[in-house]
Amino acid sequence: MIMRQCDNCGTNNNENSKYCLNCGYELQKKTVIENQEKESIQTKQNGNRKQLITMLGVAFGILFMFGIQHFFFNAQTPKIDKVMMQFASEVNKSCPITIDAETRLDNAASLPGKIFLYNYTLINMEKGTVDTLTIKSRLVPNIVNFVKSCPQMKVIRDAKVTIIYYYKDKNSVYLFQVPVTPQQYE
Repeated sequence: MIMRQCDNCGTNNNENSKYCLNCGYELQKKTVIENQEKESIQTKQNGNRKQLITMLGVAFGILFMFGIQHFFFNAQTPKIDKVMMQFASEVNKSCPITIDAETRLDNAASLPGKIFLYNYTLINMEKGTVDTLTIKSRLVPNIVNFVKSCPQMKVIRDAKVTIIYYYKDKNSVYLFQVPVTPQQYE
């Protein structure tokens, strides 16, 4: 049986499908024979991991710039805890929100001690099938560099806020977290 594989999410679709049944992505005209399916899926997963890391970095940047500009620069110098709670509340109004084909932002929280938490789900991954150390090792430098160098993050740096990115898999199983502390961005 000849199937059409989605280049975006890897789902096999009927040969006469124009769009992916899973993600809606427009299918290309190439076909994949069933006995080549395992090899193709493995290649796609490797490519998706690289794309995932890039997309996560971009998503974090956009989310943070919006929040910082909206709440920190528009505030009349309220306490940082109050501003962080307002920001978390605004983020949560639109949650859960799909960031990209692999990532969903479930919610955000302002915690005591100047800690801001983002809870993410990697919606197509399971703990046993993903190399969390590799993903984390690629994410950490990008996230820390963003916090260090982004002008909109100056308020965060000045207030010495710790930001934690918490990741779980599609079954809500903990994968890893990336904390960014004041010592890392000073």
